[in-house]
Parts: sequence; C-alpha cells; structure tokens
Amino acid sequence: MPGDGGVQFPQSEALLTALPNLLHHQPHPSLVHGDLWSGNAAVTVTGVPVMFDPATYWGDREVDLAMTELFGGFPPDFYRGYQAVFPLETGYQHRKVIYNLYHILNHFNLFGGSYEAQANRMIAQILS
Repeated sequence: MPGDGGVQFPQSEALLTALPNLLHHQPHPSLVHGDLWSGNAAVTVTGVPVMFDPATYWGDREVDLAMTELFGGFPPDFYRGYQAVFPLETGYQHRKVIYNLYHILNHFNLFGGSYEAQANRMIAQILS
C-alpha cells in the first residue's frame, strides 16, 4: 500500500516545533476552493471562468493560491491580476511551501514514490 513501509521524515519533529512560529500571520477567513489546481479550472468557449471538484472550507486564501502553483500553475496574468486586486502579505513565498507540503504528504500517502523525497526537500526548505 503506498505510504506504508515505515517511511520516516527525519526533520518532522523540528517542523512540528517550528510551525507555530512560521504561521504567525493573521489571515482573514476566506471561502477557499480546497483543491485549486489547473486541472480544476477552465474557461468556457464564451470566456466564462469555471471551477470543478471543490472541497470548500473557510481558511487562509493563500492555501488556494499556493496550490495553483504546485501542479503546473496558472498563467502569469492570473497572478498579476490577483496581486493587483488583493495583494499578498509579506511571507507568502515561505508559507506557500508549508501549505503545499500538506498536498505532497497526501499524495505520498496515496501514491508513494517520489513524493517522499519531495516532502523531505520541502521540509528542509521550510526549516532553512
């Protein structure tokens, strides 16, 4: 079964200790998609944007934006427009890795493989 086999993340305890200090910003609760990657967004032939497969909840808006960058990304105009309308707080680039680690750990649990190495790299990046 993927994710089994006694896999360990050597820096997991250090990460758990550090997280409260790394996530100290005070986001405004936002209704987030919950699984916002390029495969769950499209534009109709008439130009209307649509989203698929939501897993909505109230959280930090940065979690959705971070996930858009995890698996392929959206066009650069999307990020420029987002920043122009609702600028991100300082520290987003670092928090993005924390938020995306959840998805990589989930993918490791489901599919195994290279996600273990990617999770360890992300943990090291978060702690650096």
